Amino acid sequence: MTARPIPETVASLMPRAREELAELVAFQSVADPAVFPKSECEGAADWVADALRAEGFTDVALLDTPDGTQSVYGYLPGPAGAPTVLLYAHYDVQPPLDESAWLSPPFELTERDGRWYGRGAADCKGGFIMHLLALRALKADGGVPVSVKVIAEGSEEQGTGGLERYAEAHPELLRADTIVIGDTGNFRVGLPTVTATLRGMTMLRVRLDTLEGNLHSGQFGGAAPDALAAMIQLLASLRAEDGTTTVDGLTGDADWDGIQYPEAEFRQDAKVLDGVELIGTGTVADRIWARPAVTVIGIDCPPVVGATPSVQASARAQVSLRVPPGHDAAEATKLLTAHLESRAPWGARVTVEQVGQGQPFRADMTSPAYTAMADAMRDAYPGQEMQSSGMGGSIPLCNTLAGLYPEAEILLIGLSEPEAQIHAVNESVSPEELERMSVAEALFLRNYAESKKV
Repeated sequence: MTARPIPETVASLMPRAREELAELVAFQSVADPAVFPKSECEGAADWVADALRAEGFTDVALLDTPDGTQSVYGYLPGPAGAPTVLLYAHYDVQPPLDESAWLSPPFELTERDGRWYGRGAADCKGGFIMHLLALRALKADGGVPVSVKVIAEGSEEQGTGGLERYAEAHPELLRADTIVIGDTGNFRVGLPTVTATLRGMTMLRVRLDTLEGNLHSGQFGGAAPDALAAMIQLLASLRAEDGTTTVDGLTGDADWDGIQYPEAEFRQDAKVLDGVELIGTGTVADRIWARPAVTVIGIDCPPVVGATPSVQASARAQVSLRVPPGHDAAEATKLLTAHLESRAPWGARVTVEQVGQGQPFRADMTSPAYTAMADAMRDAYPGQEMQSSGMGGSIPLCNTLAGLYPEAEILLIGLSEPEAQIHAVNESVSPEELERMSVAEALFLRNYAESKKV
């Protein structure tokens, strides 16, 4: 009996994939117990572990990582002498933000306009389903030709480094010949893309204190130092008038020499309002892939509803700094900390706390694994050649794995194309993209195994 071609097999598996993704999306697996109960992450971890066991994985384990979360590990032995491939995804997700802005419940996978909506559908629960589909297709085509390790992280979105520290303490666990990180995505739907670079990141919380307690603004305003106003002034010092990031001592003039991102397409993808300018200088690709970028991601201050006429005694903010290849994230952290400590106005007392950090990453695209992936993507996307792009986001584990296994080839693929709107409301995944990328991964594993035969 002739095996069904891999594309046909994956197509037949898509209804099951939708059901499984719906089950996984239903877990409110934000790795912050202040947002959702820890049991939601534990439930998602158990689901992933059960899925691996059902596919014949041995040594399936819930790894208790130093940041208090769990990563899920499994091993599927391949033929004797076959290379080992590590497949990565993460099951934790970003908070849903304003749930009222979602057109359907964020933790209920909903089909609309040909896409599947739900938090984590693309980033990165869909990535785990992609791995399952690829392996199932290979099993139906005669067997998985490589040994496979799977690691599903439980705190990637928090940047708390649990899996990195666990891997460093257990260096043999994730050792592989090639590592496929399923947490990036195509430049756009239908254009097969590998990610060549990742920006690193540092995350700081800054607090300003100016008074022993809040004061009546009518009685004391005008002379009493307002901590909230001080915070606004401090945060404004992180950008030039055109929006360019300006952290004292941090350079930001590198150029991107790969695929370009036309400004009109970026405006559409980012949903920039008519008449609003983009920020920064250089090409869009320069700004989002090759240069530092600071973002104020949260401020503690009184809400408008219920606000009182008070001079604020303290204020707090969380600041993210994306760090491109060519910069060291630890040094960038020092520079950002020094900037915040030195730029606060009126002698306000400054406290800075680091809450996350990850190094930037640059892949070696000359490796044999990239040739195998280019061939696979050409077959999965007829008429298209594999492209390479940068990614402004961070995956701190990449550098940890590159340091632990310098001989390993690392590829970055995934489902987070611009329409997916990851980290925003109404996140979604294209089922067609899930299908094609699963085909590409299956074909890659087969091509890679063939390339390693003597």
